[in-house]
Amino acid sequence: MAEHVLVPTDGSPQSVAAVRFAATEWPDAELTLLNVINPADADYRERALSGSEEWFQAEKRKARETFAEVKAEVGLVDTDRTITDRIEVGSPQKVIVEVLDDDAGYDHVVMGSHGRTGVSRILLGSVAEEVLRRSPVPVTIVR
Repeated sequence: MAEHVLVPTDGSPQSVAAVRFAATEWPDAELTLLNVINPADADYRERALSGSEEWFQAEKRKARETFAEVKAEVGLVDTDRTITDRIEVGSPQKVIVEVLDDDAGYDHVVMGSHGRTGVSRILLGSVAEEVLRRSPVPVTIVR
């Protein structure tokens, strides 16, 4: 039975489903919701015009809003359950594996799959697939 579950979330329906699954499957486990800010997602003009620090602060605000929205949607607001929000910066697949390798004691990761297939999967890669290959702990992929 998992005691500390990492759930990467970006607010997408798949990541909300992953949070819901983790909360239901392991009702007594501590959950850590992880949002990875990927600098590659920012358009150069956007960062140049607003300044990289302003852009970064705006992304952190969006991440905190995402956490609040996901918790509300899944019914994790005002519970006695231990839920930690964590924001990191970098390439999502690399950051998720690095977070799993830290000393926080994660024993499972649950994440959504965007379900890409064929050419888009080859060209874009799959964060879930990369985490699945490199994770030091069991991984559950939720569609």
